[in-house]
Amino acid sequence: MRIVAGQWRGRRLVAPKGDIARPTADRVREAWMSIVNPWLADARVLDLYAGSGALGIEALSRGAASADFVESAAASLTAIGENLVSVGAGTEARVHRADALAFISGLAAHAFDVAFADPPYDRGLAASVAERWLTIPFAGLLGIEHRAFEKMPEGGERRKYGGTAITFYRAE
Repeated sequence: MRIVAGQWRGRRLVAPKGDIARPTADRVREAWMSIVNPWLADARVLDLYAGSGALGIEALSRGAASADFVESAAASLTAIGENLVSVGAGTEARVHRADALAFISGLAAHAFDVAFADPPYDRGLAASVAERWLTIPFAGLLGIEHRAFEKMPEGGERRKYGGTAITFYRAE
């Protein structure tokens, strides 16, 4: 897994050990970043269900001002830490050991500019994140990765990549 663009382009990232995480396919991550790139300059970014931290690190590489990584699995937290050290991310990166749904339940509207969510599949978590955002839009732009056939709440724009989809929600 490599960073696609920006100041850390080409740098390798490690994935969490074991089968705890399902890394986003490179082509899906590239498409995701191309879509959100116009919003990343000086953005406050939130990476929910961060896994390796690839999405948040890619955002920092492309000019985001800060990134908060939310993850509960120990192996993933270790990988995020290793990846942040390897790219030289400093105080602009903050890691939170927390349940993502609990974390966002305490956020105010527009606490972040851009949010990524890549929850485990088949648990209804993608829809739960979207429902929370629809109640209180904690980010100006939210992208959620999920299975292509999974039903998501209305109001989002879906992009499909094989069996994977990303649904984007934008605050007015």
